[in-house]
Amino acid sequence: MDKSKRLFLKSKRSFRKRLPPIQSGDRIDYRNMSLISRFISEQGKILSRRVNRLTLKQQRLITIAIKQARILSSLPFLNNEKQFKRSGSTTRTTGLRTKNK
Repeated sequence: MDKSKRLFLKSKRSFRKRLPPIQSGDRIDYRNMSLISRFISEQGKILSRRVNRLTLKQQRLITIAIKQARILSSLPFLNNEKQFKRSGSTTRTTGLRTKNK
């Protein structure tokens, strides 16, 4: 076989079959926090279907369950813990500001 023809042939790799992220016995529900937390990023965003490897129907059910959990306050809308932490030495200026002429 010529080198030019060999370049276009795909290599035959054996792929390991990945396990589905949601097992058949798992219920997609807003109360199942261990399942829901797997499909949320560190920032609190819902991960995409491509990242999750879910079917369209499963992704819709996960999205609805996450939104219900957020409304019922069992899940935060945002996960910005770093934003609210204060550093030790912050000084506040109190009083009236004066204009420099």
